[in-house]
Amino acid sequence: MKLLTLVFALLTTAALCPAAEPAVLWYRQPAAQWVEALPVGNGTLGAMVFGGAPDERIQFNEATLWAGEPRDYSRPGASAHLATLRQLLFDGKQKEAEALAMREFMSVPLRQMPYQPFADLRLHFPGHDAFTDYHRELNLDEAIARTSYQVGGVLFTREVMASRPDRLIVVRLTADRPGQLSFRATFDCLHKNHAVTVRAANELHLRGRVRDRHNQITITNPLAFAAHLLVRAEGGSVSGDNGQITVQNADAVTLLLAAATSFRNFRDVSGNPEPACARALQSARRKSWDRLRAAHLADHQALFRRVTLELGASAAPDLPTDERLRRAAHTDDPALAALVFQYGRYLLMGSSRPGGQPANLQGIWNDSLTPPWDSKYTCNINTEMNYWPAETANLAECHEPLFAALRELVISGRATARNHYAARGWVLHHNFDLWRGTAPINAANHGIWVTGGAWLCQHLWWHYEFSGDRAFLRRAYPIMREAALFFVDFLIEDPRHPQRWLISTPSNSPEQGGLVVGPTMDHQIIRDLFANVIEAATLLQVDADLRRQLATMHARLAPNQIGRHGQLQEWLEDKDDPHNKHRHVSHLWGVQPGAEINWRTPELFQAARQSLEFRGDEATGWSMGWKVNLWARFLDGDRAHRILRNLIKPAIPPGGGRAGAGLYPNLFDSHPPFQIDGNFGATAGIVEMLLQSHLREPDGSYLLHLLPALPAAWPEGSVTGLRARGGFEVDLAWRDGQLASATIRSTGGRTATLRLGETQKIIRLRPGQSMTWDGKAD
Repeated sequence: MKLLTLVFALLTTAALCPAAEPAVLWYRQPAAQWVEALPVGNGTLGAMVFGGAPDERIQFNEATLWAGEPRDYSRPGASAHLATLRQLLFDGKQKEAEALAMREFMSVPLRQMPYQPFADLRLHFPGHDAFTDYHRELNLDEAIARTSYQVGGVLFTREVMASRPDRLIVVRLTADRPGQLSFRATFDCLHKNHAVTVRAANELHLRGRVRDRHNQITITNPLAFAAHLLVRAEGGSVSGDNGQITVQNADAVTLLLAAATSFRNFRDVSGNPEPACARALQSARRKSWDRLRAAHLADHQALFRRVTLELGASAAPDLPTDERLRRAAHTDDPALAALVFQYGRYLLMGSSRPGGQPANLQGIWNDSLTPPWDSKYTCNINTEMNYWPAETANLAECHEPLFAALRELVISGRATARNHYAARGWVLHHNFDLWRGTAPINAANHGIWVTGGAWLCQHLWWHYEFSGDRAFLRRAYPIMREAALFFVDFLIEDPRHPQRWLISTPSNSPEQGGLVVGPTMDHQIIRDLFANVIEAATLLQVDADLRRQLATMHARLAPNQIGRHGQLQEWLEDKDDPHNKHRHVSHLWGVQPGAEINWRTPELFQAARQSLEFRGDEATGWSMGWKVNLWARFLDGDRAHRILRNLIKPAIPPGGGRAGAGLYPNLFDSHPPFQIDGNFGATAGIVEMLLQSHLREPDGSYLLHLLPALPAAWPEGSVTGLRARGGFEVDLAWRDGQLASATIRSTGGRTATLRLGETQKIIRLRPGQSMTWDGKAD
């Protein structure tokens, strides 16, 4: 076969593979609880659609509605206690060190602020109690939640979408007979300081302010919010009174919902949400439903349709999603795994789009004033996992809100670096919130962890690796550089070791073991940061002196070590417990998402695998998501598939009861409770099973490893549109567990090596060129 072919090979791949099952979640009954409702989102607004017949609840959020106010969380003077903390830890006085840190070294206040629900849009349909032929669905390809049922021989249909082009949540209500739509609309709001008023008969306004007390402290909390609902009826009548709007005998109705807050940026909340809502409604006021829907579909499908995945036929093709999920606990359903993969992409699109906030612990969806873990940004795994599929699953634009947050975290992180460590650069510990708190929070035994910002910098480098965008790298480099400067000042020599390794202390191995000297994860992350900064500076031809300094320090960082149980040590000391089943597997960072431990470093690779064996296959939802990725990196597709099946099972036991790890009926991941990172981890893990590109060849080019961890349970299938480092898109088709066809398209014009099993092939493609390969040596 020729090295290059300019024939576009999608038709070849399509001919080899059956069409994928429609990406639809569907149910035979309305949602009875929040984790059964269906999510829509446009990156700024999110909503959960319950699909009730007589009473519909559409619970909605806006990404900047948080408790709190602009503030500096760092503690001036904390650095005066740093040397004492370190000496206490060197002396083995961990409890004393943690007690001192709680008094003198923690964030002010001790905790950060929670993400908040906005309100509920409530619709009441008199006489719809006796409904039949009920159907509720979420079409991922359309990003529309749809409810239909019959009452008295009339078919009623309700469609809900979160339009990014029009910055609105749009609800379309129809009946198959004229004059049959009658209902009342109002807002419910959990915030005490709110008011609902009717404007111009067909417009409903909600105004409010977040409460003043959160996390046991009283705060000024100046953040204001507003929502405007415009009711457009076709036929019938519309009237408003007493905080609600009534529609009588309409043929069809379109509801336009706008929501905003006074948030301008993390240091300024002086905006006015009312004009923002009015502008959104004004621009859409005269657009038809068809026009609104067309713009929404064009925007959504431009991203969603980049990737297709077919893993085999469903074991239960005619069952609704909740029943299918229960069946999947006992019978493998490869098509459900493909649906979970696409659901993760859908959720990332819905919760993270340019100009908005990053996806938080619950994406953008939350119905509680006190959500689990405040629905913040937890940076010792969870925030990063949210973005693992952004590049590989062809949603690079969804990465941008995280990059925007990093630019702001540099500002607050400088104050924390200065006040807590007397260091240059910037630092982020294990959490941040809307106000970009970067200081250590909650408790010393897990809050003092210094590599959150360094880990997030990996995502900047990834975006460059996948895109080859030098202009982006020039913008990202100052963030990475300052993160590295912090560690130039922070790292110290280990006085106990004859080689005087450079170590990170005080810190911890999330979220166990307490405050320690030199956790393995820290050193892996810092090595990765230093290496990426060195390469970026070399590409940009800047900072020669810093490059040399970082290279010297990189070589002196405490290395990975193998312990007495054959495990990769989690700490400097050989104290790992082989019976420890903790959800965090922090010391395996160097396997994934890092890459320094791999099949080319066999001794460390085996030790890391032994550590993962010790941790077991059961864990929280996000932890199983991480383990899917790790087992894929260990090239064990069957083990990765086993963990994936442990994740794709009902979180709620049969007959009800307390939720465990797994998926809720709407396929939200359960920690428990709901935590969205497991959804993103599953999507990323499936990619890692099919394509890996984290390793480099000696000349610096990337190794594209095809089907590196394909499980026996997926003997045939196909995927199109995956992205690989070096600027490539990859389509794959396989039969009987063997590659049938691979199509590689270049977007960056690079050299790469294709690997399939033990077979390798070097390719060189100019931008826009493509080639096909059947996996055979030339």
